[in-house]
Amino acid sequence: MALKLTIDQGNTAAKAAVWDDDRIVAEAAYRHLTGADIDTLADECGGIFDASIYSSVRDSDGEARNRMAARSKRFIELTADTPLPIKVAYATPATLGRDRIAAVVGAYDLVGGEWTLVVDCGTAITYDVLSPDGVFVGGNIAPGIFMRLEALNHFTARLPLIETSGECPKWGTDTETALRSGAISGVVAELRYYRSLLPVENPRVVLTGGSADLVSGRAGFDLSVDNELVSKGLNSILNYNEDI
Repeated sequence: MALKLTIDQGNTAAKAAVWDDDRIVAEAAYRHLTGADIDTLADECGGIFDASIYSSVRDSDGEARNRMAARSKRFIELTADTPLPIKVAYATPATLGRDRIAAVVGAYDLVGGEWTLVVDCGTAITYDVLSPDGVFVGGNIAPGIFMRLEALNHFTARLPLIETSGECPKWGTDTETALRSGAISGVVAELRYYRSLLPVENPRVVLTGGSADLVSGRAGFDLSVDNELVSKGLNSILNYNEDI
């Protein structure tokens, strides 16, 4: 059994997945990933990983990164120069979020060969377009649902900070539901709009991220939700680099 480790360091948390080929056999999430966490994962998996990949939307955490490299036979840090199974048409690839790259690669594995809108509903929401021939065409970035609620609380005198979970009617009947429905319905409207911009009538839409479930049931069209999309993309990139 060859075990691999993927680390997706996001804005607010890090997600670790241990893979046996293309199957996740263990997962963990960390508010702050440390070198000790990497050692614990490695020790639980026999001491050393056959391969690992580290991806971060923040400045690289040297401690965690170095421990991954030390506890892996083959180690990759995802950068703008990492060979990919897709092409990137972004004008500034060095500024392209690594999580966006991984999510699009994951979507390409899932539904490759079709126009696809890849949506990551996290701290920020990204809307990225994948062409049928595997080109990352580009995409947009918008505030996430909780970020919208935080902004309304921060930049007004009396609006409270509320949770994203709870009643969400079409039209709010009190301040809490008006805020929640406004934030969530706004994202649903964005999703429908960006879907309409793709050059086919019914493009594929793939959602991931912590808020995906808040949006998916309100979209009004068929879509896929895959909470492991970024991890799957990282595993695919790791496999691709083994073959070149």
